[in-house]
Parts: sequence; C-alpha cells; structure tokens
Amino acid sequence: MILGMSIPTFTLLHTVLSLIAILAGVVVLFGMFVSNRFPGWTAVFLATTVLTCVTGFFFPVDKVLPSHIVGIITLAVLAVAIVALYVYRLHGAWRWIYVASAVLSLYLNVFVGVVQAFLKVPFLNAMAPTQSEPPFAVAQGMVLVLFIVLGILAVRSFHPETKAGALSMA
Repeated sequence: MILGMSIPTFTLLHTVLSLIAILAGVVVLFGMFVSNRFPGWTAVFLATTVLTCVTGFFFPVDKVLPSHIVGIITLAVLAVAIVALYVYRLHGAWRWIYVASAVLSLYLNVFVGVVQAFLKVPFLNAMAPTQSEPPFAVAQGMVLVLFIVLGILAVRSFHPETKAGALSMA
C-alpha cells in the first residue's frame, strides 16, 4: 500500500498525472509559439509535473534508481520555472529562463515516457528489451533533437509582454 492505495492503483494515479502533465505541457509549449502564457494550462502543467515527480519517490525500491535522479533534476528545473513565472513574472532574462526550464521539464517527462513505453509496450520492448539497443537510442535521440529545436523556437517566439493581459494571473 502507498498512501492508502494498492500499488496498481497508485501506479495508475502516477501514470495519469504523467500523461496530464505531458498533454498540458504540449499546450503550454504551443502557447509559447504564439506568445500566450495560457495561465490555466500552465498551472496544470507545472502542478502535475511536480506531482508526477513527487509520486515517483513513493514506489517501494531498495536503492536510488535513474528515475529518482531524473525526478530530482526535474523538480529542480521546475523550481526555476515556477520562480521565473510566478515570482519574477518573466521580466528580463527570466522570460527565456522560464521557457528553457519549462521545455526542459516537459522533455524530461517525455524522456521518462519513452523509457516506460519501451518497458511496457510489447512491440517496443521486443525491439529494445534492455534499452541499450539502437531503436531505443534512436527514439531518445529523436526526442532530444525535437525538444532542442522546439526549445530554441520557443525562446525566440515567446514574448508574452506583446499580448495584452498575457501576464495576468487569471
């Protein structure tokens, strides 16, 4: 039992949080391309990504796993994004710092999603059962390149101060 839930139920909760975080993150990323902060989607993205990381630490394990390291890194990056957005309100350099940290947080969530897909989806697992095979490396490499390109484009595109009311807390 974890937090009063069976492990399968807790796993489902963790997975649903992860999927919501990724979906909301994609919407937030799209918003960056049109200089719209989408405050509601942004709050959902940040909150569910934090919850995804935190719930990941509750699974019973005997040692620190790579997923724990990714979770710690993601939480640190999320803290930067949250401070840039809600404390410094994207002023000056905090705009690109927010974009970079938000996109990196989304990438790390997708990175873990790819890992889980290769572990759980039979077709993918058959291609890379140990995750050291070329199909896994190619998939992760493509995701990395995609997020580098999207991150650069987002930094160049996201100028919410040009949108009336885009920085409001509503």
